[in-house]
Order: sequence, then C-alpha cells, then structure tokens
Amino acid sequence: MSVIARRRGSAARTCAAGFGALALALATACGEPPGEGGDGAGGDTAGLSDDPQFVWAVTGADRQIHEDVARLWNEQNPDRQVDIFFLAPTADEQRQALFQDLQSQAGEFDVLGLDVIWTGEFAEFGYIDSLEELRPEVEGGSLDGAVDSAQWQEELYALPYSSNGALLYYRTDLVDGPPTTWQELYDTGTAAAEEAGISAYVGQGDQYEGFVVNFLELYWSAGGELFDDAQETSTFLEGDAAETALDFMTEAYETGFYAEGFDSMVEDDARALFQAGEAVYMRNWPYAVPLLEGEGDEESAVAGNFAVAPLPTFTGEGTTSALGGLNNAVSTLSDTPDLAREFVLWAATDADAQAILADNSLPPTLLSAYEGADDPNFELLGEVLAQAHARPPVPGYNALSLAMQDSLHPAYLGQGDPAEALAAVDEAAQAALEQE
Repeated sequence: MSVIARRRGSAARTCAAGFGALALALATACGEPPGEGGDGAGGDTAGLSDDPQFVWAVTGADRQIHEDVARLWNEQNPDRQVDIFFLAPTADEQRQALFQDLQSQAGEFDVLGLDVIWTGEFAEFGYIDSLEELRPEVEGGSLDGAVDSAQWQEELYALPYSSNGALLYYRTDLVDGPPTTWQELYDTGTAAAEEAGISAYVGQGDQYEGFVVNFLELYWSAGGELFDDAQETSTFLEGDAAETALDFMTEAYETGFYAEGFDSMVEDDARALFQAGEAVYMRNWPYAVPLLEGEGDEESAVAGNFAVAPLPTFTGEGTTSALGGLNNAVSTLSDTPDLAREFVLWAATDADAQAILADNSLPPTLLSAYEGADDPNFELLGEVLAQAHARPPVPGYNALSLAMQDSLHPAYLGQGDPAEALAAVDEAAQAALEQE
C-alpha cells in the first residue's frame, strides 16, 4: 500500500457502494492485520488451500479484501489454488520481508505485491520478471498512471492491482465553488479565511513523504516531469515547474495562507482542523469523506457544508494527483511463473476481482469499475485517478524522496536557498536512476 500516512487514521480509501462504508475499514487499514496467527512482522499464511500451487505475498493491511480476491480465484481455478502470505502492514517491513526472501534465494513467494514506487528497484536487482508481453492486456483498460508505476525504463515489470488519489476538500458555505487554478485557490481561500476568521488551507507540510507528494502535485500541475520517457535522465529542472511549485509553497507559508503549524502537519492533522471548521480548503485522501460527514458518531463541524473536487493546476486545465496503490509482480525465483503471470493478469483485468476492491473501500485500477458509479464522489475519484501521476518507480526513489525532504522542506520555510535546494534535488534525481 502506498498511502502516504504516518498514522492509522491516515489510510486513504474509497468505495463504489458509497464513501460511508469506508469508515468501517479505517480501524485496520494501516494497523496490524486482523485475524489469527499474524505476528505483525514476519507475517502468516491465510490457509486458503490445503494444496496451494503458488503463493501471493501481499500487505496485511486490507487483509479481508485480498483474501476475498484469492478465494474468487480459487473458486474459478480449483486445480490451481493460491494461498496468501500476509506481510506486515507497513511498507518498510513489507519491503524488508520481500528482500529477505529474494536475497536468501528462499523463493517462498511467487507473486509479489509491490508498493507502486518499488518497481524500478526490484527490476534493477533482477528480482521480478518482465511482463512486457502482457502490456496490451492492461493498456487502455487500466489507469494510465497505474500502468506507468508498473514499468521501469519503458518495460513492464508488474501489473496494476489497487490505486489511490488525492482530492481537494472545500467549504461550500464559504466559497462559491471549487477553484480550477492554484492562484484562484489562493485568492478565494485568503478572502474567505479572513472573513470567517479561520485558516485558508491545510495539507501535508511536515518533513516526510506526504510533503514530497504535496510538492510533486504542484510540480506536475505546472507541467514538470522528473525524468525523460526512457527514465534515463533527470528533467527536474527543465522549464520553470520546479521553481513555480517551490515559489507557491514559499509564498503560501510566508503570507499565512497555509494554516499555522502546516510545516509539521500530516494527513490526520489536516483532517482534524478541517473537520473542526477551521479551514477553507484541504488537500487530503478520500478516507476523510465519511469522517467529515459525521458518520459513525463522528463529530464534525462541517457536515453538510463541504464538497470534494479535483486538485487545481496552474493553468486551470485538467488536474493531477499523486498516485498510490499496489502492483503485482512475478518473482524470478517462482517455480510456477506461468501460473503466477496468469494470476497477476487476472487480478488486474477481471471485473469481479476488481469489484471486490471497489465494494470494500480499496480503489481499483480497472477503468470500467468507475463507470456508472452510483456515488458521485466515487465517480469523481475515477476521473482524478485517470489523470493521476505515478511517483517515479526508479531504483533510488527512497533516497530521492529523502533528498527532496532535506532540501525542499527548509527552503519553503525560508531556511535554505531555493536555487541550491532545487539543484540538490536534480542531482539526487539523477543519482536515483543509477542507484544499485
């Protein structure tokens, strides 16, 4: 799972049946997986079959959803059963467990559930098979950003499974409608905040991955791209997108457009302030919708007085969000690679399998899953995800993220030279392509 969160309540989710069901999933979304036998670190098997032919290693978060998907496969393939090994629910522990299996040549797992930012790293190490021959099966039918996140240097190494995207929350009692440009958001937010005596904007400004995502959404919406199409060269400083994004954050902080404490704010901090009626706008994941609506006895000062929209851009055209989610890959150590390939393709393209995700609060990657949705918010999320950007799945993404945090966070706070900060990120981006 690639939700950018530091707290259990920060899990970003949505559901086709309605965002309300989402609240029921929050308690376990990023905590210890429910059920018996899990130790939270080493994981455990689901015991779905007495004679499994292959094993799917996947996050213990959203455990019941993955079990339901696997059971559907087993019902359809009685002679080719899958079992699940549930990894710890946190991304770092998942990555460590997968690396341990691969580096030790144990080969316990056939299908690997990968965070969307791990593709390049696992491909570069030779841990996952190329799935390039399956590209025609997912292109056009799956979210473009999800497919992008599953490839490295223009070669497909995984297939999309689940997704996630950001929304703009706004106060319908304070502004006439959602802004389409960042300047309009700044102007209307400032005016409404002054009149109401509250803050204009809350989001994720602390020095962590969430800050990186907030910066990248500004950067992408200014037309920037971190790398060339072949993922061989950093293009971070091409054009003025990087400078535009950093200038916006700097001005927003200096002028008080960002709420007090924005520089140490994570997802649930932002949600709590907005929910208390203390902000005009909020950037956050879909998980906040039912909480703000006051479902499940949740106290909310904005129930009935907020709506969601796509994030704005600098030009007013389109939208962009950072893409989260999970992809499935085939381990190079698998004894059943053909069967594993069939499974990852099925999980990406089978309408019933993807419907299990949608019906249980996990955004699917199959485009058709969003068509004709009864819930307008879910339909909107589909539109957002269709234009979302994948964080680059390069081998050194983790190091690049840390470099962006170390350089850009102090720069937008006025504690570092902006030009030097941007140059440092460009250097780290190039190094991220070459990391072994």
